[in-house]
Amino acid sequence: MKMSLKPMPGAWVLSLCCLAMPFSASAQSEAPIQVAEPSAHKWSRPMSKYVIERDLPGAGKLSAAELQAISRKSREVLEGMGPKIQWLQSYVTDDKIYCVYIAEDEAAILKHAKAGGFPANRISRIRTLIDPTTAD
Repeated sequence: MKMSLKPMPGAWVLSLCCLAMPFSASAQSEAPIQVAEPSAHKWSRPMSKYVIERDLPGAGKLSAAELQAISRKSREVLEGMGPKIQWLQSYVTDDKIYCVYIAEDEAAILKHAKAGGFPANRISRIRTLIDPTTAD
């Protein structure tokens, strides 16, 4: 019996998401992440993971529709910027939103914030990832 594997549309997106996941539960240095461009399948510049602190008074009271509109705007800007920046997830608190991105540099994050009309009050490069199993 002969089997062949064919790439599925959108498969590169899944592989990009998996690159951001830790490979072990112990403390690890956040080495730059390399991301393949889907069309060319060539490696781009090394990318780092960042946390962006966005001051947004009342963020915790935003409706689902308002959060969806913000997310759509962010995604539209990101699509226009290409593979040099990617949004992983965000955490909404009472008066701030903390976003996790991978990007070539801080300049790409600032460009995204300006184009989307989002605050980027503090940008911090993630150096190391730890979790409860780090204590073991």
